[in-house]
Amino acid sequence: MPNIALGWLGEHVELPAGLTAEQLAADLVRVGLEEEAVHGPTVTGPLVVGTVVSLVKEEQKNGKTINWCQVDVGAHNALDEAGQPTLPRGIVCGAHNFVEGDRVVVALPGAVLPGPFAIASRKTYGHVSDGMICSQRELGLGEDHDGIIVLDRLGFTGQPNGTDAVELLGLGEQVLEINVTPDRGYCFSMRGVAREYSHSTGAAFTDPGLVETPAATADGFAVEVDDDAPIHGQVGCDRFVTRIVRGIDPSAETPAWMKKRLTQAGMRPISLAVDVTNYVMLDLGQPLHAYDLAKVAAPIVVRRAVAGETFTTLDDVTRTLTAEDLLITDSPDGARASRVQGIAGVMGGQVSEVSATTTDVLVEAAHFDPVTVARSARRHKIPSEAAKRFERGVDPMLPPVAAQRVVDLLVEHGGGIADAAVSDLDATVAPTPIVFAWSETARLTGVEHPRERIAEILEQIGCTLTAGEGDTVTVTPPTWRPDLTGPEHLVEEVARIDGYDAIEPVLPTAPGGTGLTYSQRARRSVARALAEAGFVETLSYPFVGVAQHDALGLPADDERRRALRLANPMSDEAPEMRTNLLTTLLGTVRRNVGRGFTDLAVSEMGLVTLPREGAPAAPRLPGGRRPSDDELAQLAAAVPDQPRHVAGVLVGARERAGWWGAGRAAGWEDALEAARLVGRTLGVELVASNDAECMPWHPGRCARLSLPSGEVVGWAGELHPQVLERLDLPARASAFELDLDAVVAASETGPVQATPVSTFPPAKEDFAFVVDAAVPADALRAVVAGAAGELAEDVRVFDVFTGEQVGEGRKSVAVALRLRGATATLTAEQTAEVRGRVVKRAAKELGAQLR
Repeated sequence: MPNIALGWLGEHVELPAGLTAEQLAADLVRVGLEEEAVHGPTVTGPLVVGTVVSLVKEEQKNGKTINWCQVDVGAHNALDEAGQPTLPRGIVCGAHNFVEGDRVVVALPGAVLPGPFAIASRKTYGHVSDGMICSQRELGLGEDHDGIIVLDRLGFTGQPNGTDAVELLGLGEQVLEINVTPDRGYCFSMRGVAREYSHSTGAAFTDPGLVETPAATADGFAVEVDDDAPIHGQVGCDRFVTRIVRGIDPSAETPAWMKKRLTQAGMRPISLAVDVTNYVMLDLGQPLHAYDLAKVAAPIVVRRAVAGETFTTLDDVTRTLTAEDLLITDSPDGARASRVQGIAGVMGGQVSEVSATTTDVLVEAAHFDPVTVARSARRHKIPSEAAKRFERGVDPMLPPVAAQRVVDLLVEHGGGIADAAVSDLDATVAPTPIVFAWSETARLTGVEHPRERIAEILEQIGCTLTAGEGDTVTVTPPTWRPDLTGPEHLVEEVARIDGYDAIEPVLPTAPGGTGLTYSQRARRSVARALAEAGFVETLSYPFVGVAQHDALGLPADDERRRALRLANPMSDEAPEMRTNLLTTLLGTVRRNVGRGFTDLAVSEMGLVTLPREGAPAAPRLPGGRRPSDDELAQLAAAVPDQPRHVAGVLVGARERAGWWGAGRAAGWEDALEAARLVGRTLGVELVASNDAECMPWHPGRCARLSLPSGEVVGWAGELHPQVLERLDLPARASAFELDLDAVVAASETGPVQATPVSTFPPAKEDFAFVVDAAVPADALRAVVAGAAGELAEDVRVFDVFTGEQVGEGRKSVAVALRLRGATATLTAEQTAEVRGRVVKRAAKELGAQLR
């Protein structure tokens, strides 16, 4: 985010005396520039320049090596016997990036550094350390903490020992850090912020961008744009200005005031040519680049990269390019556009880098397509200051102005001579005029602005107005505002400059409607039912990876492994969208168990992503306009199915022990009951069958759950021991997962019929059937219910027994049947008739024998 130094800002706009950073923040927030932080003065007390007179390395008992330094700090030295400050101060320092003779920054006793951290004389490592030699991070200048500041390396030379370093480094001036929204790229400059301050307060604004620049000449450095593959119809470069400065003194230093401002902005001074381009970029908002003229061969060609082409950027990283990258190339040995000099708008290369021997400089000031720069910066992970500005939109009229400013500064401070040759390849297009209705502001904001006030504001932000027909006016936006493309954007500007506080808040009247949809009501009912059953609802991220599929033991050909892979995942370990809830819900359980919560019942309701076989690829939609209906239809066709599932996991005790009893561990039957609870809540009877296997459930201890139509909608039961071992979960944990959308759809087939309440007494019958061990208890329950017919009010299994009494491979299943007549009390004969039907049908369909 931009750092705004008040002294620097005051060169572009009139500031009132005594203005503080806090007041500046309040003035800027009125026009939409929010305060991020106020920095400084971060250091108080004596912070001075010193020279290391001697340095002795001492090995400590703990294995650490320290430096015992004698530092000359001028008038702040220790007093000798005559009372004169001639004795260097002894300071202990743990850094090792400096030597005797280096000039450093010293915090003397009484200084307070950011933190706050008070400096005092103290005994350490067998010495009295009379101050501290400072690093950048200790002074709040950056994150470099490993090495102390060596002033000569930063370009600060000539300051005598004892010089106030607070003033030298700009640490005594307040700096406001602001947050700039993506549509306000011009505010990444002092020029832009000064303009906004003028809009907010009415202060006089002096635009440094309004200067005369020399016209292009025929002998300017040759530049060509060869872009045969523009992105979204936009050529990658529509303006390229070059200027030449010859005879620069390579030893010329960056002026102290410029170093101070660069430091305040968070940039490190490097050399005069580089510092000047950075300074002008921060001042005007136009990124620039300086080349060593001796290392560049004409013509410069702006072209797209060849897929697979490589290039080493200034940060010494070799990068593999794609056909979308826009490059700056030159033509050595007559081979046109053969050598890459930089990724346009992002970062230059080492080939033509300005060095300590450079005397002739080629200055580049260009205008690049924002989308192209943004994609290259993200693709190569280079968030450079230039890219931050280009991707938000830079004024295409700035390149010649910024280039002239660089030339003037190099001539003034480097002793160079400006070359008369000027190159300006200009293919820019004027902003598109907007037909604007005067009544539009009242329609969208509810505030009746007079036409004169609307015109005043639009002209204030740089627009040109031309009378139109009827209630309209033609508005041409300024070149530095590429975000102004429609009438609604102009209305927003009027509201912003006039003050959002002028818009009275009006609570809209909610229109009448039907309330929640059936699906929404159903989902809320399910969530409430599970919560009432003791489940804690959770939420997990839907991103998974192959390792999680492996942990669940999913077979190689399992459909759940065919997941949608993200083009830009948050983590390389989880690049896919989940195809089932248990994959991520078990991660939640694992995390809680690892933190000591061993008795858990958790649930989750969320979307899963199921790619469709043969689905078309998603189209790349254009930027800057609404996609067409056909493009949106293609996008919708490419979107995978995303049904909503519900899942739950039970671990540890389902009922805890206490004075009421011994408690009970959660088991597969609890998971099955939870799944059936979901069905009952929606009025759907789920049919359970244990004749199939499905990882991650235990074979023989899991049930396949189906709708009455036979459609499989989920699974429930005990989890596989190997899965639990891989996930470090307790043994016998159980889980269920259902396709909630399918269950909800089945519950929507017809209205729910109320069951009449009979006032007649019930009749109870208990059965104990011996059946084959493979017969599901639920199958026997269904047979009993079917035989009892309409008289059955409740049928439930209350006991399952195996042992010698029933024989090997057999089991006894006890079923409780409650009968009730709707119009009269059931007679003994009717009850006996039902009992006979039940016994007969159970024997016929399941081979059951009554015990």
